Amino acid sequence: MTKIKLKKVMPPKRDNEAKIYQLTDETMLGRKEKVLAQMRAEKLDSLIIYCDLEHGGNFAYLTGFVTRFEESLLILHQDGTAFFVAGNENLKLNQHNRISATLLHYPQFSLPDQPMAGEKTLTTVLQEAKISDSKASIGIVGWKMFTTTNENNRQIFDVPHFIVTAVKKAAPNSKIENRSDLFIDPQKGVRAINNANEIAYYEFGSSLASDCVLNALDAVAIDKTEMEIGTHLTRYGQTPNVMPIAATGERFSHAFISPTDKKVQLGDKMSLTTGFKGGLASRSGYAVHNANQLPQDQTDYLEKVAKPYFNAVTTWLEKIEIGMTGGQLYQMIEAVLPKETYHWHLNPGHLTADEEWLSSPVKENSPHPLTSGMLLQIDIIPSVSGYAGASCENGIALADSKLRQELAANYPTVWQRIKARQEYIRQELNIALPDHVLPLSSGVAFYTPFFLAKDLAFVKE
Repeated sequence: MTKIKLKKVMPPKRDNEAKIYQLTDETMLGRKEKVLAQMRAEKLDSLIIYCDLEHGGNFAYLTGFVTRFEESLLILHQDGTAFFVAGNENLKLNQHNRISATLLHYPQFSLPDQPMAGEKTLTTVLQEAKISDSKASIGIVGWKMFTTTNENNRQIFDVPHFIVTAVKKAAPNSKIENRSDLFIDPQKGVRAINNANEIAYYEFGSSLASDCVLNALDAVAIDKTEMEIGTHLTRYGQTPNVMPIAATGERFSHAFISPTDKKVQLGDKMSLTTGFKGGLASRSGYAVHNANQLPQDQTDYLEKVAKPYFNAVTTWLEKIEIGMTGGQLYQMIEAVLPKETYHWHLNPGHLTADEEWLSSPVKENSPHPLTSGMLLQIDIIPSVSGYAGASCENGIALADSKLRQELAANYPTVWQRIKARQEYIRQELNIALPDHVLPLSSGVAFYTPFFLAKDLAFVKE
């Protein structure tokens, strides 16, 4: 194993720019064209794309927005025509839609007991949106694929039953399948690869999440409450895409999962997490200054859990290559952090986008190549009985020379931040970060397992 040690370092700068590089018309048109090309390749006549506040990433990929507190549908036909079906309070959003769409009102998508003026059956609305009994091939898009290896699972739909029922009534002789894979499959999904504009757009959320967690780490002190620390996990009024975590000691007392008024005690295990569009940041460790303050039966935490974990993070960052398969990356982590010993059970890395977890090419024996333009989370979660977890999760982008040149030319401020982060990781943490790995926040690889020792971080020897 590579030697890992704790060392006093200069903590990274909080570098979120407080500027959102909005998605351009060219990017949005390109997104639509990619979807239409996939529809033609798959011989799909129509897509019915579902949205609610928590499950709107595929919908927003085309529209630019999600419908808050209501369900909605975007119906896209292979010829490019589109229809937006909304309840009462989201009708106004169609004027801001990034895809030209005919607006259709379905008041039953509205909140309970709101006016039902103009009430129609959803089947009728779908027929107005040109979903008809024409022996067509129709894809329903929610937010899960379930699997891409069993064709029967295309008959599992993760949208409300009344919507599926209405589609089948509107087009009883059509082939109707779950086709979320067109959007999120790690190999062919249109959302798996990002252009320079999209990377600049998502860098805002990734760097914001990191800054928030770094600020929360700075706030950790004995007798501080979870809520006092957790107040640092949101900023600028931005909506998190995960439940923020500021947890000390044992979690989920009374089944309450948000930060509480519980106070930090010396020796507590701790977790901090937040995420926004583009990336999540997470840290796990102990509220101590040094190993002598760890719980009596956990004084070997560094050797038992934290150092092997950070060695895996270092390996991940140094060895990830464009063109390697997800299975190869998986095996690299298995070699340095054996699952049998460290009991991680999820994918050691996954794609991110509007959602914290889009899908993952990083699976055992996965043939899916890692490709320039992918946004990936360093998400390795060891679980060793009797010890706190270890977490130093942040996001990166993979970018070949062409994509790096486009970022530098079109988003010089973003590019300058990325270059400064690369140099910090190389010089301060001694990690040999390749040029094609772009840190999307300043916190990438900065890990202080002792939360009261703010400048004592792991470095590679």
